[in-house]
Amino acid sequence: MQPDLITLFIIASASSFAGILAGMLGIGGGIVIVPMIYYLLTYFGFDQSIIMHVAVGTSLFIIIPTGLRSAFEHSKRGSFKKTIFKKWFAPIALGSILGSYLAGISSFKGLTLLFATLASVVSYQMFTSSRKDETLTIIQNPLLNFSPFFIGIFSSMMGIGGGNLSVPIMSYMGIEIRKAIGTSSALGIVIAVPGSIGFMISGQAVENLPDYSIGYVNLLYAALIIPLTILFVPIGVRLAHKFERSRLQAVFSLLLAITATKMFWDILSS
Repeated sequence: MQPDLITLFIIASASSFAGILAGMLGIGGGIVIVPMIYYLLTYFGFDQSIIMHVAVGTSLFIIIPTGLRSAFEHSKRGSFKKTIFKKWFAPIALGSILGSYLAGISSFKGLTLLFATLASVVSYQMFTSSRKDETLTIIQNPLLNFSPFFIGIFSSMMGIGGGNLSVPIMSYMGIEIRKAIGTSSALGIVIAVPGSIGFMISGQAVENLPDYSIGYVNLLYAALIIPLTILFVPIGVRLAHKFERSRLQAVFSLLLAITATKMFWDILSS
């Protein structure tokens, strides 16, 4: 698995974009990194049974330093909700541990359908609210107390930082969207650490993994991607603080819609 010039260009472009998204939307960049690694491993001819696991595990590992840089940059600008972080820390970490275990024994198809459906609903709700000038209605629903646990499960299983769901949920709770993004960046680390460790452990006995892998985490791709994601995170943070709340919500809505469409397509074509 020796990357050629075209492969390096793809990695550089996607990594830069992932870093901008991580800083701008608090999503960790996994929504770009997972499909990139998946398709590159497919191109190099690796077994279909392991490429998604490697893509997800490696993405979680990459989110650790990327999320750390994003959280630090947002915190400097006051975009961090400490009370939410402390309250969500434990359930998100537990969910991530369970998610990494489930990923090791799952085909992803059923959960992907569920996640795509959830993403579609949230996308519609965020787009609708972005069209309104008034302040978002604060939702006080007991079910929201359980959301961090499920965010941890879904995010760990799909190799993302969780911002796709945690930012909209925090927004519905009345938290200003920039603080939700900064807090989501920090929570992405809480998802990524136990999640990536779980993927390292669950892949230990697996054969025919790419070179330089620890379980399902590939250190070569991580080494190529992390420097660029970290470098481009501050650009995304600056964009987040320039955009109006309604525009940020509209961008998030579009991103979720694209994610959901891609997931539905993958399910139908598999």
